[in-house]
Amino acid sequence: MKQGFVRRTLRGMAMAACAAGLGACTTVLLPPNITPVVAPSTSVAEATARIEKVKVDRAAIEAEFSASERVCYAKFFVNSCLDEAKEKRRGALAYQRAIEVEAEHFRRQANVEQRDRDVALAVKEFEEGEARAAAAPPEAPKAAPVRKPVAPRASLAERKAAHDAKLARTAAREQADAPKRAANAQAFEQRKLESAQRQLKVAKKKAEKAEKAARAADPSK
Repeated sequence: MKQGFVRRTLRGMAMAACAAGLGACTTVLLPPNITPVVAPSTSVAEATARIEKVKVDRAAIEAEFSASERVCYAKFFVNSCLDEAKEKRRGALAYQRAIEVEAEHFRRQANVEQRDRDVALAVKEFEEGEARAAAAPPEAPKAAPVRKPVAPRASLAERKAAHDAKLARTAAREQADAPKRAANAQAFEQRKLESAQRQLKVAKKKAEKAEKAARAADPSK
């Protein structure tokens, strides 16, 4: 009877401390068979922040325990002091674990609910699209494309006659252009001859000029 009263009293103290904030809960000493009471998360952001804070608080708990160990080794009742420090550490870590479990569960549940909402929205959009397609009037059949008539293929004799006619036209055109080509060739040769004659005159004048300059420089010649 007395033991049950003690447990109920400790549970009430734990709940009151947890309601006051996380910092108070880390120092609450709970018996091993008492589950810490954690206020439920209200959003994914809050749950994520709690998980991150658990990491920080765990490091602080371990640092506090290490400091307590050093203090205990300086006391006369070392074992009693260490047991008390370990129990305090156990209770604080248990509470941090309870926070972590609740926050992770909240995030998983939120992810499941969001996935269900996404699936329901996709199904709704698909069904609405199917309904619109069923209500739309059928499309009128498209007329078959009009094919252009294919010209009949010429016979072998016709193709040969066309080829011979083409050759004849080419020969006639070349024959008509023959005088013009001959005149062009003659004019080209004449221009070459005139150019050579001009170059010869220029070279002759340069030689005469050089000879005069040499005589002027040497009167004995």
